[in-house]
Amino acid sequence: MAKLYPFKFAPIMKDRLWGGDKLQKLFDKPSETDTTGESWELSAVKGDVSVVSNGELSGSSLQELIDSYGPDLMGQSVIDRFGNDFPILIKFIDAKQDLSIQLHPHDDLAKERHNSFGKTEMWYIMDADPGAKLIVGFNKDVEKQDYVESLENDTLLDLLNYEEVSEGDTFFINTGKIHAIGAGVMLAEIQQTSDITYRVFDFNRRDKNGNLRELHTDLAVDAIDYKKKEDFKVSYSKTTDVVNPMVDCPYFKTEYLNLAKNIAIDVSNRDSFTIFMCVKGSASISNDWGDVEIQKGETILVPAASTKIDIATTDVTLLEVTI
Repeated sequence: MAKLYPFKFAPIMKDRLWGGDKLQKLFDKPSETDTTGESWELSAVKGDVSVVSNGELSGSSLQELIDSYGPDLMGQSVIDRFGNDFPILIKFIDAKQDLSIQLHPHDDLAKERHNSFGKTEMWYIMDADPGAKLIVGFNKDVEKQDYVESLENDTLLDLLNYEEVSEGDTFFINTGKIHAIGAGVMLAEIQQTSDITYRVFDFNRRDKNGNLRELHTDLAVDAIDYKKKEDFKVSYSKTTDVVNPMVDCPYFKTEYLNLAKNIAIDVSNRDSFTIFMCVKGSASISNDWGDVEIQKGETILVPAASTKIDIATTDVTLLEVTI
């Protein structure tokens, strides 16, 4: 077996109409514009596949690692379920302006229409300007016809639920739930590997060429969950120096680690890769074959063949993601 040490990947930067400059200024991401909205930290999306940036396998793509090391990288149970498709997409997002109001289709609809996974996702708020908000769901049960009429009358915003946010707030976004990240929010996003988004309202903004961005009104109508549901805010413990459960869904499991001392995690029976997103502080993370430094705004992938993960730190907050 190759030495499957913890991997870092070169971030894939995405310029967005609504983006800002915090990813570059705060995390030293390689951005050349002041409208950078996303850093794709770990991706197997076609055309945007992550490339290793540390160690002897530097320069290898995530897909090459999967093809070469299969279950040792992914875990046999993950391979059995997803084959050689990496099932998670990891991002940091900086919204200087409001994102478009959008939603994502569920697996069956995404497969039928786009030959893709659906897009269940979660957000962890890393930073928020005073008064910054998210849009999550409707503020009442809505009939399909009411929704269509609200688009025609430009009154959709009156039907939506607004959530003021602060650092540490966490949201789980089911497929079909209408949503938007508001201006002044920086967050960590964990989602199914998919880039299928139905944009339904974009505040009548125009791009740099003066064009309105495409809306997906017809596709969205049959994909929306029109019910008001209080199922999005994640309640979790922040107990120091233990693993705190956050989200456990069919597509990923996320836990919160707020560490003030070194810890060791036995992963000999995990049968899944482990992802760490650093949302505060710094640490050294090692497995059976090597170690890597991680700091706020970075992400690493620990291969499934690892039997142990050691985290050395005096102050770090991590999101741990597994399948």
